[in-house]
Amino acid sequence: MGTPDFSVPALKTLAENGYRISLVVTQPDRPKGRGKKMMPPPVKQAALELGLEVFQPETMKGDAIKDKLAALKPDFFVVVAFGHKLSREILDIPAIYPINIHASLLPAYRGSSPIQSAIMNMDKISGVTTMVMDTELDTGDILLKAATPLSDDETAQTLHDRLAVMGGEIIVQTIEAVVNNSVTPAPQNNDIATYCRMLKKSDGKIDWCKEPEQISAQVRAMTPWPGAFTFLNGRRIKVMAVKTMDIKPDLPAGTVFSCDCSEIRVVAGSGAIAILQLQGESGKCLCSEDFLRGNRLDTGECFL
Repeated sequence: MGTPDFSVPALKTLAENGYRISLVVTQPDRPKGRGKKMMPPPVKQAALELGLEVFQPETMKGDAIKDKLAALKPDFFVVVAFGHKLSREILDIPAIYPINIHASLLPAYRGSSPIQSAIMNMDKISGVTTMVMDTELDTGDILLKAATPLSDDETAQTLHDRLAVMGGEIIVQTIEAVVNNSVTPAPQNNDIATYCRMLKKSDGKIDWCKEPEQISAQVRAMTPWPGAFTFLNGRRIKVMAVKTMDIKPDLPAGTVFSCDCSEIRVVAGSGAIAILQLQGESGKCLCSEDFLRGNRLDTGECFL
């Protein structure tokens, strides 16, 4: 059970390792793009390429859903970024466990934006966790964890891609460990649990009063979605890549104090940010040099 790109490596790795996948459950096709063309979720595309049966219910409620899953007599459910809440009745169907792959080292970052949260908080480490599912949000007993260090230039996209692959590896290790009785589910410590909510587009708005390191983390955490942004003379500017600077001009936060062929330097908190890549109303991501060729920007102007 899964829907987005993050779920695909787990599906493919299970298939490559010879597990019998009796059914792939995913979200319905949705309209996407400017033309609103109906598009299948990535998991459906991967499942069809593997020759697997696909089921796309609008909801996981009702006896018909429960009966369909129970008739398969599964040993395990494997759930990865599925997007549907599962009832106790459905979670009780597998003969062994319903297992979820979560993109954090639980009990840290229960919820829907663990990847972005780890980068926003400037964590030094992240990872994936497999757990026995229960009806509450990411509170199930832990089976296995796998960790990875975060680099100083980590973006949500790079971490997403790495954790997705790790998810495929850890689910195979988890099932093997469960079958061999070499792992025992361990309760989470709820006293140290942290939560992260679903992101909104407004989370990308840059506050130039924040410290340079915080703004850098925000830009990287919001890449690729929802994207970090600011405003210049009423125009929305998407900020794609930055670097921090130690200098602190005596100017208000958000003020452009230098523009050259490679950087746009902006006062931020007690230091400064150099914008390296940005996207204006043209819709193209440009390096600062190319942006300045087509957009007049003078020192003293202010990002809001």
